[in-house]
Amino acid sequence: MNEKKNYQRGMLTGIAGGILGCLIVVSLLIVAGVNIFAANNGHIIFGTEELPSEEATQESTTEPEEEGVLTAEFLKKVDRIYKDMQSYFLYEIDEQALRDGMLDGMLNALGDPYSCYYNEKELVSMMETTQGEYVGIGVSVSQNITTGLITIVKPYKGAPGAEAGLLPGDILYKVNDQEIASMELDAVVGLIRGEEGSKVKVTVYRESEGDYLDFEVERRTVEIPTVEYEMLDNQIGYIAVSAFEGNTDEQFEAAMQDLTNQGMKGLMIDLRDNGGGLLDTVVNMLDYVLPEGLIFYVKDKYENIGGEMYSTSECHLDVPLVVLVNENSASASEVFAGNIQDFGVGKLVGTTTFGKGIMQSMYYEDSRYSTAIKLTVADYYIHSGRNIHKIGITPDVEVELEEELKKLLTIPHEQDNQLQAGIETLMESIK
Repeated sequence: MNEKKNYQRGMLTGIAGGILGCLIVVSLLIVAGVNIFAANNGHIIFGTEELPSEEATQESTTEPEEEGVLTAEFLKKVDRIYKDMQSYFLYEIDEQALRDGMLDGMLNALGDPYSCYYNEKELVSMMETTQGEYVGIGVSVSQNITTGLITIVKPYKGAPGAEAGLLPGDILYKVNDQEIASMELDAVVGLIRGEEGSKVKVTVYRESEGDYLDFEVERRTVEIPTVEYEMLDNQIGYIAVSAFEGNTDEQFEAAMQDLTNQGMKGLMIDLRDNGGGLLDTVVNMLDYVLPEGLIFYVKDKYENIGGEMYSTSECHLDVPLVVLVNENSASASEVFAGNIQDFGVGKLVGTTTFGKGIMQSMYYEDSRYSTAIKLTVADYYIHSGRNIHKIGITPDVEVELEEELKKLLTIPHEQDNQLQAGIETLMESIK
């Protein structure tokens, strides 16, 4: 399937679910739920190549510019502050941390939760996430942008976090006794990850117990398959996709072929708590089930339209389809689910999706590709021309997961009322 396309490489930001507001999915595997969406168009900017020469810098300090941020007067102020810190600050100054903090501040000042600066360590961690393997505790988390609370969306079965007793809905309070209430999600992820075999202390608030709980969790290499599948009763194929990573499309195609060979009469794709992933991955998977047509395009700040991506006519699904979604289904998941609905090839069952319809691009800021910034650069639109940002996608069959099931690490199929509603919807179409 991959050989028949020549899509631009890009990444779809994983975002994941909190209770309200915008959520960024970063899995500590990870995001989701998580979280970079965007056709990058091969656009790489090397910051070092665009810096002025030393002579030009000296000249600019004598002739302050009237406009822009980095005026001569402002740079003098930064220099004065730095010299005061050197002269009077009681403790040792970590100069690299100071530089990183200044750059973090620039991106944070944009007021956009999806735009950020990655230092060398953070960039390596983020790239590991998209490959589906990293050293951590194996949970996906999300941050509520309104409250700043970071919540565990899903501890992955067999991973250290689940083994230690962390549960969905646990609210992170401290990492190694450091309060994280005012920290960005990426920074918290950095605190939790570490060297193989080392341990991290995680303090959470568990609402069901009304108390704060401490967990000591060993960090291990976490590699979690993003696709799990089985054949349910009545020859209904079931495929759960936890994220759209580098090899998810290959796993998905293998699952589809196996289920088809077993005589599948209907298909259910579970995207609940899937916070997103890679753009080309979700397009490849859509091409496997959709007829020919436009899947996706973007519009930038200048109203330029581009980045069109299409499904081909080489293959498409010929059995009834249901896609399960919930409030933590975001970004790439919404591209998938929205197109299923727009093309009319299946029905959505569950609750309204998160609603992230904006795109981010990565720009590398040095010639070693060791640091980068991520910027929100465009709105994206799906097949029907709709943008779902801050709106989400309303399912065809609305079913809220029963409250007592939301805290379970694993929900048995027979108790999962959303899954059972999906089966009922499929059975109406299966002949």
